[in-house]
Amino acid sequence: MVVVNPKAGSGKGLTDWPIISNQMNKAGIDFSCVFTEHKYHGVELAVKAVNDGYRKIVAIGGDGTINEIVNGLFIQQKVKPSEISLAVIPAGTGNDWLRMFGIPNTYSKAVQSIVEHRTILQDVGLVTFYETRIKHQRYLANVAGMGFDALVNRFFNRLKEEGHYSKSMYLRGTFRTLFSYRAKHFVVKVDDKLMYDGAVFTAAVGIGKFNGGGMNQMPNAVIDDGLFDVTVVKRMNSLKVLYHFNKLYNGKIYTIPKVMARQGKCITVETTPESPIEIDGEAMGYSPFTFELLPQSIKVVVGADYVIK
Repeated sequence: MVVVNPKAGSGKGLTDWPIISNQMNKAGIDFSCVFTEHKYHGVELAVKAVNDGYRKIVAIGGDGTINEIVNGLFIQQKVKPSEISLAVIPAGTGNDWLRMFGIPNTYSKAVQSIVEHRTILQDVGLVTFYETRIKHQRYLANVAGMGFDALVNRFFNRLKEEGHYSKSMYLRGTFRTLFSYRAKHFVVKVDDKLMYDGAVFTAAVGIGKFNGGGMNQMPNAVIDDGLFDVTVVKRMNSLKVLYHFNKLYNGKIYTIPKVMARQGKCITVETTPESPIEIDGEAMGYSPFTFELLPQSIKVVVGADYVIK
């Protein structure tokens, strides 16, 4: 089953679908196709696909599309999520999840990865958060951001909802939010041990390394090691952030003096006042947050250059 997000990547999901489907037909892949029609529709379509007997799902879209399908795989009750393989042909704006797996950006090579069907089992996180004091849960396939990161994400998603699409939007949101943001008080615990209690500029919990269109906040993350990577950036003024800005992308974030890093299986975050969260690039609810690790719980198709241990 191929799940296409027609709005992904400035509408590439729709305009490029004839090219992608032609490549899949040429490769001899037998498939059915459905299009998402609204937010969270990918969750419903993934559940229906599994209930209808499909055990291989291909996502045409970006990180948000992948997150919806992953959540659908866990909601369905037919089989274990690890019995279903998830492949992706990149058509999104950020495509951060894909950077971990060596999935080629060209459609023909991405289709070839589906044909070769090299798979690994990756970890997944279960995130608990609150919306109007009601408890919610969402599965995490890549990275969740809090504090400054989550506010930039809300700006980014608001522009997308207004019909604006470009890879520069995240940077635009970053600089627009930077000089007005005020650090909040965070209490972060990793496996019941205090990691940090104080003012935080931004924080992230990840299965993968990348978010925000290539930002590398968890450079040591391993997708199937049974551990979350946690990065906390203490309160930092705007000029310091700009000075270290390139280190957010080049894998040297841990060289910044006010950055802390830990690994663990259960993470709790409390904030004062409440703080928003983004999960795999999608704006969700507010603190407090709990992150529970589900080791090697979904099967994903990787690229030809990905080294399977």
